[in-house]
Amino acid sequence: MKSRSAVLLGSLTLALSACLPTLHGATQEPPLVGRPAVEALSYPPLRFDPPDPLQLDLANGIRVFLIEDHSLPLVDVFARFRGGSANFERSFLAATSAVPALLRNGGTRALTPDSVDALIEFYSLNMSFGSGGQSSFASVNSLQRHLDLALALWTDMLRNPRFDSVQVEVWRGRELDGVRRRADDPMSLAISRFNHVMYGDHPVGWIMDASDLEPEDLSRERLTRVHREIFCRDNLILGVTGAITPDEARTKLERTFGDLPACPREFVPAEAPRIRREPGVFLIPKELNQSTVIMGHAGTIRQEDSPEYFASRVADAILGGSGFTSRILSRVRSQEGYAYSASSLWTAPRRYEGIFGATTQTKTSSTVASIRLIREIMEEMRAEPPTPDEVRVIVDDVVNGFVFNFEDPAQIVSRRMTYIAGELPLDWLERSLNGTQRVTPADVQDVMRRYVRPDSLIIVVVGDSTQFDEPLSTLGPVTVLEPPNPNY
Repeated sequence: MKSRSAVLLGSLTLALSACLPTLHGATQEPPLVGRPAVEALSYPPLRFDPPDPLQLDLANGIRVFLIEDHSLPLVDVFARFRGGSANFERSFLAATSAVPALLRNGGTRALTPDSVDALIEFYSLNMSFGSGGQSSFASVNSLQRHLDLALALWTDMLRNPRFDSVQVEVWRGRELDGVRRRADDPMSLAISRFNHVMYGDHPVGWIMDASDLEPEDLSRERLTRVHREIFCRDNLILGVTGAITPDEARTKLERTFGDLPACPREFVPAEAPRIRREPGVFLIPKELNQSTVIMGHAGTIRQEDSPEYFASRVADAILGGSGFTSRILSRVRSQEGYAYSASSLWTAPRRYEGIFGATTQTKTSSTVASIRLIREIMEEMRAEPPTPDEVRVIVDDVVNGFVFNFEDPAQIVSRRMTYIAGELPLDWLERSLNGTQRVTPADVQDVMRRYVRPDSLIIVVVGDSTQFDEPLSTLGPVTVLEPPNPNY
């Protein structure tokens, strides 16, 4: 009988001989390695089928979008309400801004703010409330086993706010402190003044100041009116994701939102702003060793399924919206060393035209030179199309990032709700991808040439004009805007 060691030695010999090329004849082809091995691999065609939210309708007409996902024992519920500061007079700016914060921190009719906080902490709930422009929103995340309690508490906060007077004053004090700090933040100061110059007294340009934060601006009557007119049935869209079936979701939401009262009035879209057309140079004097510059003009293009819209997205990215690969940052920062940050912007709202422009924070001694260089870069993009490689990099970035729009069900449902609120096609994401892929260098030059006017920019500068490299007046007539008094 062979020994155990002899058997093992024989097996090892056979294994090694199988790995060696045969002798005295044809040899085996060596295996592919490196790049050839990778290129020789074959895969079945990739299929990407993102989940589509299921639409449920409650008995009272509230739409609900749901994606069932049992990978974790968690449930998310989202609420989006039509209505925000743009749907009220300027005198309600503080109230419309405060209500979402007070829904979270101001308690309910039955529970003090401390009691609400204790329940949220004990049951590990995650809640958020906010607003912006013409919409308000709220969400709650809960373990599946605590969902009934979470929904009951969340809807109580949404429907029956206490507007605790102490919390109202806490919110007011925090906002007043922010107004004071804004005078010391050059970028915030530049943005607020630029918005006022461009939009005048229109909701798009409103930024809260001390005159909006008098105690009477946050009276219970005003807070109650804002709450009653926004957080009501006809303004609401709901979204649900997580470990919950459609039948369970419908039953629970009927119980919590089925008797939500109708809205006392219908919100209509705010009138489109009249954006300033005349160029101008505005100086906000401030003794600093750095200048903050915002320049821009009406952007004209709106968010729509058109070749011009998609070409403007690519143009903005090449010009200054894509970070270190963009022309503005590489020239202003890397080549000339004028500034640490510089970028472009080209907003395109759905219902009105936005702003085309650029921003930078530069050394005081290179203020005018930076402005001239940015305008020169804009002119270059009007005169010549970008290279095919520049366009390809931006398009590839959009294409390669497309899949990350579907990382989790909550993201998909929230986007669906946003599209409905913004009156966008439900397949807007796919349209955006296809439209971007069709953009050519000629399209980019055409949209820059037709819609960008570097010689018609409104320029706002925060800085010490006594230290500028050239007088601002070399760019055009200068209007001096006094900085706000932090002590009002």
